[in-house]
Amino acid sequence: MRKIKILLLFFVCTAFAFAQQSITGTVSDSNGAPLTGVNIIEKGTSNGTTSDFDGNFIINVQQSATLVFSYVGYETQEFVINGQSTVNITLADGEALEEVILVGTRTAPRSNADTPLPVDVLGVKELTSTGQATFDKALQYRIPSFNTVQTPVNDATSLLDPYEIRNMGPSRTLILINGKRKNLSALLYTQTSPGRGETGTDISAIPTDAIKRVEILRDGASAQYGSDAIAGVMNIILKDSPESGSATIRTGITSEGDGEMFGFSVNNGSPISNGKGFVNYTIDFSKVNLANRPGTVDAEGEFGDFFNPDAAVPITLADVQEFLSRRPDAGNVNGSPETAASKFLINGGLNLSENTELYFNSAYVYKKVNSFANYRTPYWRTLDVDEGFPYLADFFPGNHPTNAGGYDGYVPTFEGLLNDYNGTVGIKTKINDWNVDLSYTTGGNTQTYKVNNSHNRNSVLSPDTFLGDLNGNGIVDLVEYDLNGDGDIAPNEGVELIQGTDIYRENSQQSFDPGGTKFTHNVGNIDISRILSEKVSIGFGAEFRNETFEVIEGELASYDGGGADSFAGNSPENSGKFNRYNFGGYFSLDYDVSKDFLLSATVRTENYSDFGNTFVYKLSSRLKLNDNLTARASVSSGFRAPTLHQIYTQKAQYSFVPGSGIQVGGLINNVSTIAKSILEIPELDAETSNNFTIGFGGKITNTLSFTIDYYNISVKDRIVLGTEIGPSGDSTNQLDIVLENNNLSDLSFFSNAIDTKTSGIDVVLSQKNIVLGNGDLDLNLSGNYTIQNERDGAVKNIPIVANANQSVVNQTQEALFFTSRPRTKWILGANYDINKFGFSLNNTYFGKTTFFQQGLSTDANGIFNVRTEFTPKIVTDLGINYNASEKLTIALNVNNLLNVLPEWSFKSENAAGDAILADPAQVKDQSNLITFNQRYSQMTYDGYHFSQLGTMFNLSLNYKF
Repeated sequence: MRKIKILLLFFVCTAFAFAQQSITGTVSDSNGAPLTGVNIIEKGTSNGTTSDFDGNFIINVQQSATLVFSYVGYETQEFVINGQSTVNITLADGEALEEVILVGTRTAPRSNADTPLPVDVLGVKELTSTGQATFDKALQYRIPSFNTVQTPVNDATSLLDPYEIRNMGPSRTLILINGKRKNLSALLYTQTSPGRGETGTDISAIPTDAIKRVEILRDGASAQYGSDAIAGVMNIILKDSPESGSATIRTGITSEGDGEMFGFSVNNGSPISNGKGFVNYTIDFSKVNLANRPGTVDAEGEFGDFFNPDAAVPITLADVQEFLSRRPDAGNVNGSPETAASKFLINGGLNLSENTELYFNSAYVYKKVNSFANYRTPYWRTLDVDEGFPYLADFFPGNHPTNAGGYDGYVPTFEGLLNDYNGTVGIKTKINDWNVDLSYTTGGNTQTYKVNNSHNRNSVLSPDTFLGDLNGNGIVDLVEYDLNGDGDIAPNEGVELIQGTDIYRENSQQSFDPGGTKFTHNVGNIDISRILSEKVSIGFGAEFRNETFEVIEGELASYDGGGADSFAGNSPENSGKFNRYNFGGYFSLDYDVSKDFLLSATVRTENYSDFGNTFVYKLSSRLKLNDNLTARASVSSGFRAPTLHQIYTQKAQYSFVPGSGIQVGGLINNVSTIAKSILEIPELDAETSNNFTIGFGGKITNTLSFTIDYYNISVKDRIVLGTEIGPSGDSTNQLDIVLENNNLSDLSFFSNAIDTKTSGIDVVLSQKNIVLGNGDLDLNLSGNYTIQNERDGAVKNIPIVANANQSVVNQTQEALFFTSRPRTKWILGANYDINKFGFSLNNTYFGKTTFFQQGLSTDANGIFNVRTEFTPKIVTDLGINYNASEKLTIALNVNNLLNVLPEWSFKSENAAGDAILADPAQVKDQSNLITFNQRYSQMTYDGYHFSQLGTMFNLSLNYKF
């Protein structure tokens, strides 16, 4: 009996062995190129494998098995074995670049048609065809929900223009490179302009020629990626070709003959290790000259601002008019600053074995920007003895007809140096059908500054040497100073003439090193996923992140007293190095209930060393209603930790105060002694959010597709940099005492001051491959409309502010937060390819933006009587490509073809506003207040909605290797 059982077991095993067979083969695309990483699954089981670097695979399956071949961006294909041992598969290109979706999922990647989330995907061709000089500006004219524009006042902000998705600020969009977190910039926006109080990632530093595609997830994704992903996620996928490459020369100029641009870039790839791996590198150099767009300054407004009846020699209107007759723009320089940049990037991978791949990428960017502060006119910084500046004529000589030494004022310059780097190294492997991704990412951003052609107005040092009594009146009136503290009084150090109690410096430093800021992070990730069956896939992982923010101390003269005129340096008490760490973990599950119905869920928990724990979740779903229509929806919670910049930044801030010119205010941090013990400002906590998205997508025909998505985002305890709080008028009030003791006109600080609601609609419509003559025409229409973007509930003012009848968030701030970006933006594009020519015509509609600038007329309760609205405009861009040969392409872009410029006007809020607008004199006064007497007449002092530079011509030559 025992022998019979053994024989039966033998025959069963033998039969099973014969039923199993080894299948080998190759997977390639329609061009015959091997596809790496194709998922190959035996249908109805969890048995599977992936193709190697050469597209080869081997798998043991039953003889009657059906293999399912799937790869992101390509059509899924099924193949019945029927006893075959060799299977070579060609996957059809499913509009590869437009279909690939890696962002938004922690399980298996899905195609654009299958994702339950709204994602925009742009290929490099779509970016370069805009003719824009930088990556961020290219996105401005390709993605309706993405907005960025240069700020009116440059200084430090000129190194990085604020950007945002869905009008929610740069801090609420997470930037990834090849799926890994990119470091933040060191810059904190503190000017009264869009993006105020926030920081973002320097995406303008990424060379466009290094990008393969960009995936923009327009949905909250904190559960998948952690902090900052409230408005969405941008995943930048780098080029990975091991063979193709090109060199590009580009040049451009504005229609005004300035803003000249020249650039050169090389992108190339090479196989390594006998074809087992690749490297792809990009080198990019560029230079953009100054483009200046100042206004014509109003003399009466200037006189009203700068007339001081108590001055020893008060200025007259004739003084102002004489200067403006020679310099109608008051010497101001505002527009697009001079910029030079060098960018280096490398991306690579290496197959270590059949199931293990080493991957890496790194980038370094050096950027230098030269910009200008407001010109200090001779009636603003005067030679009056009571003002203490008789030495100005010695150090700022000019051509004034009557002033001593021809003193005619001066314009401080601002030079910013930016160094940005990031790098990732990781290993992807497969262990018993588990996909494991282990990586380490590092990155940093350093910004240092230089102020030239300026001086320190208020610094008074104790003399090191008394030289004597020059006029014999018995009073020592000549002293020397050891300014740099080296123990030696050099000839170029301070010799000062003392007259009574006033001290005048005969020799003043004109160049200053005010310091800067630095941010670095180190991130470790482990991500594990597995397809458990045809219906279920899971993913889980963990992240450890360490962040360091440093305020770099400036030299003594840059902050002593009032600091360098125009940009005060970082003092020792405001400088330092600050850090924190956090640890997070997530779990994600995808369940295909049926072929048409998908459910996805993700949960995440994180612990921060400085504010504790948080827990967030996300649920999403996709339902294919038919072959041509898909519905999708998601609901999620999210969070954003306060950045170290927001927690620890403290400095003196030069700002424009309407009717008073430039004043010095103070930004104090929430952990300072003044904040905690005197003003009782609470420490910052994390923002929390709730997101809801629902939408539809489909293909009406094989060439006509559409998506429409509604989004709703609620943010609680939103972190804002409040408005400047001035004195209460009560000299015993702690607020007034702090301002008086620190010689400040006002102060501002960060707080979790408001809750907000944002909702809107995104639309994308695409018609491809329209046969027109001998060519093909593609049409695209995409748009974003903001239904709601506003404060929800009362402002959370601390008692010392409320008792002074002020608020950290007023109408000025709310306009910056909610209406300073276009309420709606639409892009209509046409691309026509015929023979060797390619033509593109894009029309971008910028909807209205609204501002309530400080200084505009208000009623007794501080409510504005008028507002400023920027008129909706359409900017037209034309592109012409000529393929001179298989390798050489010549491209001409005319951006803003019709030279459309921003325009704004006042709108009434009430009867008092009606009266103002009916009186030309009052309209002029209001206009002077918000444009610094017309210096910023085209865009006002707070901002605008698209570039003020007008038409730009760009020519490029691309040669393929």
